[in-house]
Amino acid sequence: MALQVTTAIHLLALLAICDVVNGDRINFYNIRPPVDATPFPNSFKCFTCERAHDNYNCNRWAEDKWCPQNTRFCMTIHHFTSHGKTKFVTKRCAAQKDCHMVGCRHHRDTSHTECVSCCEGMICNIEVPTNHTNAVFAMTQTTSSSAPYSGRTDVWLTVVTLGLNRLFLL
Repeated sequence: MALQVTTAIHLLALLAICDVVNGDRINFYNIRPPVDATPFPNSFKCFTCERAHDNYNCNRWAEDKWCPQNTRFCMTIHHFTSHGKTKFVTKRCAAQKDCHMVGCRHHRDTSHTECVSCCEGMICNIEVPTNHTNAVFAMTQTTSSSAPYSGRTDVWLTVVTLGLNRLFLL
């Protein structure tokens, strides 16, 4: 009898733990900056995955590593069907020259659409681009201000659509 009670308590504890770590409840917007030492000044991390089944799984299992020093942006490539169903998602660190691909393109040969976006900032590539309004190059510009606060830095979000106001056909 005592063994059955102990087993039941262990099962209930296991169920409680599983409920706490349930992956469907991860809030990717509430991720704290890393506490480990940065490898170089202004270093950052991006969600990174290669051909993940969907955005959630990409973010959930993203490799936690610092981006190389020659990069400054996070890139997201989203392939999806004409019905909006994700085929796969790729996310990675990117240099500015890699971000010339932003925008959406329809691939006639495979009947799917590819949308690419780039952003600047620590793990800024949470979402996937789905159309020309969010398949953009989002940069932060740091400028010194002559405002009353000495040494104050203003950060302005600049969304550069690079003239991608329509869906490009390949």
